[in-house]
Amino acid sequence: MGSGAEEGREEQLTWNLRPRTLDEYVGQSQAVESLGIAIDAARERGESLDHVLFHGPPGLGKATLAHIVAKEMGAEIVH
Repeated sequence: MGSGAEEGREEQLTWNLRPRTLDEYVGQSQAVESLGIAIDAARERGESLDHVLFHGPPGLGKATLAHIVAKEMGAEIVH
């Protein structure tokens, strides 16, 4: 079992390899398109994005999309 520092570095590396914008995200085109529209509309209104709920089995990209939405809105996710 690795140390906490090793696990932290591994997790950081994993996040560094993931897409950071909706344009970089591959797959789930309908979800990406809907998110893009919602994000653009929120920006135009000068408001926060309404609540978004991602669900499904592991490996679909829910956490990646959550991080992308936060970045696109100029916010951060707190773990």
